[in-house]
Amino acid sequence: MSKRPVGGTRPAGSYSPGIVAEGRFVYVSGQGPFRDGELVGQTAGEQTRVVLENVTAVLADAGASLSDVVRCGVFLADVADFGEMDQVYSGYFPQPLPARTTVGAVLPRPGMRVEIDCVAVLPARQGEQ
Repeated sequence: MSKRPVGGTRPAGSYSPGIVAEGRFVYVSGQGPFRDGELVGQTAGEQTRVVLENVTAVLADAGASLSDVVRCGVFLADVADFGEMDQVYSGYFPQPLPARTTVGAVLPRPGMRVEIDCVAVLPARQGEQ
């Protein structure tokens, strides 16, 4: 299996922000609402914006965009934040929306309300199918 690491954000632990596998599949690690290691945003909506900007940065480093995402996992510290997260989330992804699972979770850093991971498929290069 071929795989290569992807940057775009600075991991808080022992993992890559993303991995491209078999030349086409981009696996983006769970992204939190952090910039330069600092938590950004108080509300679920504010944090969702930061998280999706981080996801976008990792995808861009791999050569992909949000339109290439086929699946997302959303982790909420409080499932009561679903509506606020979903309102922001829906403004970032074009149709057709990726498949998604949303679950309540104990998130690893105090104050963290949202974490999102995803899988994308790199667009075919010209001349490829």
